[in-house]
Amino acid sequence: MDASLRPPGAGWNLLARNYDARMLRGGTLADGKVVAPERAAELLEAVIEPQDRICIEGNNQKHADFLAKALASVSPARVHDLHVVQSNIALAAHLDIFESGIARRLDFCYAGPQGLRLAQLVADGKVQVGAIHTYLELYSRYFTDLTPRVSLIAAEAADRDGNLYTGPNTEDTPAIVEATAFKSGVLIAQVNRIVDKLPRVDVPGDWVSFVVEAPTPHYIEPIFTRDPAAITDIQVLMAMMVVRGIYEKYGVSRLNHGIGFDTAAVELILPTYAEELGLRGKICRYMSVNPCPTLIPAIESGFVETIHCAGSELGMERYVAERSDVFFTGRDGSMRSNRIFCQLAGHYADLFIGSTLQVDLEGNSSTATLARITGFGGAPNFGSESRGRRHGSPAWLQAGREAHRGGMPRGRKLVVQMVETFREGLSSTFVEKLDAWELMDTFNMPLPPVMVYGDDLTHIVTEEGIANLLLCDTLAERAQAIRGVAGYTAVGRARDRHMVEKLRERGAILYPEDIGVDKRLASRDLLAARSIKDLVRWSDGLYAPPARFRNW
Repeated sequence: MDASLRPPGAGWNLLARNYDARMLRGGTLADGKVVAPERAAELLEAVIEPQDRICIEGNNQKHADFLAKALASVSPARVHDLHVVQSNIALAAHLDIFESGIARRLDFCYAGPQGLRLAQLVADGKVQVGAIHTYLELYSRYFTDLTPRVSLIAAEAADRDGNLYTGPNTEDTPAIVEATAFKSGVLIAQVNRIVDKLPRVDVPGDWVSFVVEAPTPHYIEPIFTRDPAAITDIQVLMAMMVVRGIYEKYGVSRLNHGIGFDTAAVELILPTYAEELGLRGKICRYMSVNPCPTLIPAIESGFVETIHCAGSELGMERYVAERSDVFFTGRDGSMRSNRIFCQLAGHYADLFIGSTLQVDLEGNSSTATLARITGFGGAPNFGSESRGRRHGSPAWLQAGREAHRGGMPRGRKLVVQMVETFREGLSSTFVEKLDAWELMDTFNMPLPPVMVYGDDLTHIVTEEGIANLLLCDTLAERAQAIRGVAGYTAVGRARDRHMVEKLRERGAILYPEDIGVDKRLASRDLLAARSIKDLVRWSDGLYAPPARFRNW
């Protein structure tokens, strides 16, 4: 039902009237607002209409998996040609609905686990991709031109009036709920249990249309856990360069860390290497990032003072509850995450540091490589220049002085890519041309799927050194600065040695010895924790790692 196709004289409440009709059909299957799990597919057939725009809550971690499977089991004769708007395509059921014709069009942000299959479905004509969005971009469109008519969400618990408790993993729920409930959309919640009294109310019951108690708890993926045992000496060396050449130099206190072993190494040398440099209280004080277990030593050592989280992390619940001075928690003791607020906090931070699969000579980077449509999630928001920012900070102002030499004074956000020169399988991280160009042609995209644009990037850190792109005046200098840290890749071997030396004199290229980093000290001995068990000790036993990370 599309209100934009309003017939003359039809009035101004078509959506509300259509909602009432859907509720009347679905209400025959409900006891108040509660629908039995075995009738979930019937409920979806009753309230979803062909060509509806539908949102299935699929976050980085929390998924409405039971409702997703129920949707995949409906009759394509009754429900078909849906337009799915969903941040994360992570489960098989998310794509099963396209195989059967239940859904046709897709707007999304990230599809890491299903990237290969999605690429094949696009090639087969089963999926029409509207766009690969950033998180904030897609959430914004929920409130403009991609508002869902029906949304399927996940919550920890509900009462019989439909009030919801989302628990630590709130994630995308507020954006989905508000866009749907306040535009006469149908909101169906999958919950782990129905209780008489909730620990707290995260979603009022009068916003919720139906509640289904799923047979099993909703799926949560511990994607932010990195085992310190897998961190290498090379990653420790890169972390040392980040601390000395960027965090210390600029006095970075507000930042966002991307997910990966590289940034985990940075977190784990804060209580050792950064402490020896006297940097406690000067760097890494405020973070917008999930409660990564590798942050525990930095928190316990007094480095990290405040963390706002996009989502939670399995096993960190008790630790977060006992560290309410650090995390944003409710009166019940559990955290309330919020991906939108966390993205905004990171967007206006002083620095974003992450990793990627490919970097070209302009500094454009992408995790989309041949035959795989991965998407980017939040990295383009975190990793972009925050041009709307007007408040100052030492790091922002110093980076601005380097970037804008002369003219109107301005600040500049630091955006860092931390990569090894060769990836697994000895594939070069540095390329003359991104695979994204070929992906654009193969999948008929309007633009190459670039994660972070080169003009937003300020630094590249490799095991060779740091390229400070703020100090490059031309694209030719930028290319040589990148070649200067690209090691023995084909890109690195093609460097102009004379220009590289000139850039090094200017500080646009920094090697470890230039910033006082002793490569002989770069070993796992610097890590404050070298195993998951060490993280448990640091947490005083509050961290309970998932079974697959227990190696003792």
